[in-house]
Amino acid sequence: MNQNAEYSAVNDAVRGQFFRKVWAIITPYWRSEEKGKAWTLLIAVIALSLLSVGISVWFNTWYKDFYNALQKKDEAAFWRLILYFCGIAAVAIVGAVYRLYLTQMLTIRWRAWLTEKHFSRWLADKNYYQLEQGGYTDNPDQRISEDLNNFTSNTLELGIGLLRNIVSLVSFSIILWGVSGSIELYGITIPGYMFWCVLVYAVVGSWLTHLIGRRLIGLNNQQQRFEADLRFSMVRIRENAESIALYNGEPNENRRLSARFGNVWHNFWDIMKVSKRLTFFTAGYSQAAIIFPFIVASPRYLAGKIELGELMQISSAFGNVQESFSWFISAYQSLASWRATCDRLLSFRQAMTDNEERIPAIDVQNQGSELKVHNLGLDLADGRHLLTNADMTVEPGERVMLSGRSGSGKSTLLRAMGHLWPAGHGNIRLPAARYLFLPQKPYLPIGTLREALSYPQPGDTYAPERYAQVLEICRLPHLVARLDEANHWQRMLSPGEQQRLAFARALLYAPQWLYMDEATSAMDEEDEATLYQALIDQIPGLSIVSVGHRSSLKRFHPRHVRIDSGHLVEQTVTA
Repeated sequence: MNQNAEYSAVNDAVRGQFFRKVWAIITPYWRSEEKGKAWTLLIAVIALSLLSVGISVWFNTWYKDFYNALQKKDEAAFWRLILYFCGIAAVAIVGAVYRLYLTQMLTIRWRAWLTEKHFSRWLADKNYYQLEQGGYTDNPDQRISEDLNNFTSNTLELGIGLLRNIVSLVSFSIILWGVSGSIELYGITIPGYMFWCVLVYAVVGSWLTHLIGRRLIGLNNQQQRFEADLRFSMVRIRENAESIALYNGEPNENRRLSARFGNVWHNFWDIMKVSKRLTFFTAGYSQAAIIFPFIVASPRYLAGKIELGELMQISSAFGNVQESFSWFISAYQSLASWRATCDRLLSFRQAMTDNEERIPAIDVQNQGSELKVHNLGLDLADGRHLLTNADMTVEPGERVMLSGRSGSGKSTLLRAMGHLWPAGHGNIRLPAARYLFLPQKPYLPIGTLREALSYPQPGDTYAPERYAQVLEICRLPHLVARLDEANHWQRMLSPGEQQRLAFARALLYAPQWLYMDEATSAMDEEDEATLYQALIDQIPGLSIVSVGHRSSLKRFHPRHVRIDSGHLVEQTVTA
């Protein structure tokens, strides 16, 4: 996808206020209409997480008693402790199962709420169109589908994990301080020396982990983008399969896909190299943590100051404190992935904000009964002018044909009327009346033919017999029996059939104003004449503004306007 300077600027602005902007994504759900259920689930998950910490603390004491019983060969104590273990283990298992279940329930509810909000915002203010045209955010489908899923699950997992580790750290630090005793170095007595050992061990480990693995954040972000670009390229092949096949464009497409996959390949190798170095360190760090407490505490055991049970309790407490202190190390890759997800989401949201706050260069409003174009200028992205200070008025009931050379700005003028053209100046006043645009390539949503026909209205908007009637009028009688068939109609129907279906849609909707952009380009002249006449006959008083090239269209438009050298020029109508 296009990664231009504006996209980079968006990302730079986002990173400058990272935590404030992430907080703005997190908090609305917890203040929404779902806050009651959300907080109930969150409190339940936190309670179960703290229960697991409490069970770990109990097991720490159990270790001391169990190994002391083994050392003393106390069979009665041994079996009693085994029974205790079974009971607590059962509670731990049930707690773990429901902690996972309730966390997943909270995750999907939060994701559903966020997804609905992002759907609404993406589809509002023509964001979905302007972001695609501007090219300063890539793969919005991935942002909403994949990134929101990862954001909710990782935020809960990391947030609750951090809380659990803080509570565990406090609990086991108290235990470790109490059981580790003191040590004297150079005449200085250090109380709770095992605690200070594990603190130094974890801090140094965390610092080295970040030093080794910090590149993963950017690499993970790039990997997601490269994967999405590869998927998008394959979707493009599916959407344009016929054209590619007729061009024999398979070798070209293969090269394009290979180039896209090359980005995936090379970036993944970079991830592998960083992950290998990081895993070498973290695996070594974890293995050393197993033996380190025994090395530090064994002198007291060998000197007879503590029993085997106390040694094992120290080892267990040390392991828990070390694990809590080292949470940053164990969660580093998850944190890197979460940060990359947040960066992508924030850039997407910032791009939508920029579009929403952008002051339109062309003032387009719906008011009055006429179509008025005043002092209108239309510019291209490279600064070239399509229209210069153009004026035009269309009265209700008029039928106007817009013509001109290819690239003169005919379709761009219709886009400006539809609030889709960002560059230019002037005013457009659309009639405050029921209207419909028919583009050259109609959009047919996947679903039943009835739903495609009534779009953008729901499929049950019109009387059942009316659907069949408009299909007959538009020379599509073979589709009447398939009205309730669900299919990908944009693939099933020929371009001409799609355009005739769009005319049937217009007959159903019965607008007062109809704007058409070469809406009959795939039809023969006979079908074109039949459908134009049907519009005129079926919708009395219909106002039409048509963009077209064919001379056969002129007889349906009493008024002709040509775009010539950036001006709207009235043409003389000849009989």
